[in-house]
Amino acid sequence: MAESNPPLAPLSQLIAPVRALFVGDASAGILLIFVAAAAMVAANSPFAGEYKSLFYGELAWTPIPKLDDLHLWINDGLMAVFFFVVGLEVKREWIEGQLSTAEQRRLPVLAAAAGMIVPALVYYAVVSAEDADSLLRGWAIPAATDIAFAMGVLGLLGNRVPASLRLFLLTVAIVDDIGAVLVIAAFYTANIKLVWLVISLAVVAVMYALNRFKVSAYWPFILLALVLWYCVLNTGIHATIAGVVAALTIPMRGKDNDTMLEHLEHGLAPWSAYLVVPIFGFANAGVDFSGMTMDEVLAPLPIAIAAGLFLGKQIGIFGIIVAAVKLGIAQPPERANWVEIWGVTILCGIGFTMSLFISGLAFAGQDVLIDEAKIGILGGSLLSAVLGYTVLRMTTTHPQEE
Repeated sequence: MAESNPPLAPLSQLIAPVRALFVGDASAGILLIFVAAAAMVAANSPFAGEYKSLFYGELAWTPIPKLDDLHLWINDGLMAVFFFVVGLEVKREWIEGQLSTAEQRRLPVLAAAAGMIVPALVYYAVVSAEDADSLLRGWAIPAATDIAFAMGVLGLLGNRVPASLRLFLLTVAIVDDIGAVLVIAAFYTANIKLVWLVISLAVVAVMYALNRFKVSAYWPFILLALVLWYCVLNTGIHATIAGVVAALTIPMRGKDNDTMLEHLEHGLAPWSAYLVVPIFGFANAGVDFSGMTMDEVLAPLPIAIAAGLFLGKQIGIFGIIVAAVKLGIAQPPERANWVEIWGVTILCGIGFTMSLFISGLAFAGQDVLIDEAKIGILGGSLLSAVLGYTVLRMTTTHPQEE
């Protein structure tokens, strides 16, 4: 009688971590890791000149003179799609999702607020101690959590982490995005041109009217969103804010009660996660280390950003959760112990997309400071990812894996 085939369980266990890289929550985050690494390699390779000229070289022709290189088209144009998807997600969660009631919002809002304020204070403390007043504009860089990266690391753990903690991390990151958008609009806006602002508001009013009349066709909203983007680009407010505002005018449901907003979100989210953000990451994450000394790597700016992300995020978020629970203001995530909660708050220190975006606004035209900011973002994010994963991997009380 022939022998039966050997069991495949050991092999399945062996390849499970590799499989986790390309499925579920991990895939978008892992793609960003590869993109960031590729950008670093390109910026320090024999093709560094081509890499820089690709994104910063003046275009031979552009339909919008203000956007005269590819980097501007990516950061001011393509990223509007990312912000549009963020706006759709925020609206859906706020109206029908995990932020739809005051009780559901309480802990994520408190956590996100503390997770922005404390990193900013840590950043301020470091640059102030170094008497580096010129760096104060970068205070918001460590205040942002990258959803894709953080959820990607969590995805590598399979179902070892309670579902309530996954949901908590996601909702905190969503509220964090709201805060980041408000910060960009309020603190990183040039002189506002009132005529263009009035035209922008008129376009928003038309989009709102379409919403109230339950117009179910997508094309009027998309067309007006493009018009709004162009108008906002000329106001002095960063053009990507138009993406969020336009998203908020999309109806939740059309005339036939179809889930209009959700369909649009599901259609655009993969393009945002797997095309828009990776292109942005490749264009912005490259740091040229040639000629850079250790004094520059350990300068106040990268240290302040890394400390804000790695220390400020976990201190602020974990501290406010403990305080809220002890004071009876909110309940902790279900079926999660305090060490697991701490592990997830560490992952909130992973900053990439928003942090890189804000650093470009804070230090526009100052290439040295932008490169130093990138070092701090990547360093703080790497520390947060490694420690957060290690804590959750070693201390979880939910050992069943996918």
